[in-house]
Amino acid sequence: MAPDTSTQIHNIGYRSYDGPRLGRAYARKSLFAQSLRGAYGLGRSAKSKVLPMLLFAVMCVPALILVAVAITVPGSTALPIKYTTYAMTTQVIVYLYLASQAPQSVSRDLRFKTVPLYFSRPIERVDYVVAKFAAMASALFILTATPLLIMWIGALLAKFDFADQTKGFGQALVSVLLLSLLFSGLGLVMAALTPRRGFGVAAIIAVLLIPYGAVSAVQAIAYETGSTGGIEWLGLFSPMSLIDGLQTAFLGADSGFPGSEGPSGAVGFVYLLVILGLIAGSYAALMARYRKAGL
Repeated sequence: MAPDTSTQIHNIGYRSYDGPRLGRAYARKSLFAQSLRGAYGLGRSAKSKVLPMLLFAVMCVPALILVAVAITVPGSTALPIKYTTYAMTTQVIVYLYLASQAPQSVSRDLRFKTVPLYFSRPIERVDYVVAKFAAMASALFILTATPLLIMWIGALLAKFDFADQTKGFGQALVSVLLLSLLFSGLGLVMAALTPRRGFGVAAIIAVLLIPYGAVSAVQAIAYETGSTGGIEWLGLFSPMSLIDGLQTAFLGADSGFPGSEGPSGAVGFVYLLVILGLIAGSYAALMARYRKAGL
């Protein structure tokens, strides 16, 4: 009987790897760096760079204009607006940036089913969530803090009071740091609920924009009807109103609430607790989401 030659073994050159294993920390750092770069289109196609870079430029241009006005107008002793007002004024740009970049950070991994591949390496669920959360928060912080840096440098070039400008700059940095953590958590949770990027974009805009519009409308009605006592409590129901109230209570900001009815220090502490609770809750929700997504 002739031997069976239908099965053959080929040596295609695979070799074992005996080098160093870099481990979870390196994998987590690499995932963070890749996600942060991706939030600005770096390492991606030219088309992917257009929107984030355009929004970044639009975010910075008003700051340059404010600096130019402050430097050229004779007798100016301060910038036209406070540092803490800038993020509130440009909040639509922040919404658009988060809505465009949070889904690309996590929705694509769900759509193309690459999450299990991440977890098959020396990386765990907590590493993935921490890296994505930190990268999105860092990207938002760069977006919101860069205009403040431009304003601060311009104020110093205009020879405004160094102590006052640095204090305002520092207060605004604390504000946008909390904003970045809060918005990133909410945005990633919405984006991680669906592999469809379009749904993620719509959900993020809805979560950020609709509550702010509703709260602002009800606050305006309360102010017009003389029920000003509830204005500060209404701010607890919108992410941007939370940041507005917190920086009014603790960071020397001018309130954007009707009649400048910002929260007092005691109510401001409640704002802080709600913000920290939402950040922690977003992290917990992402951990729960990827308990299933990693299967």
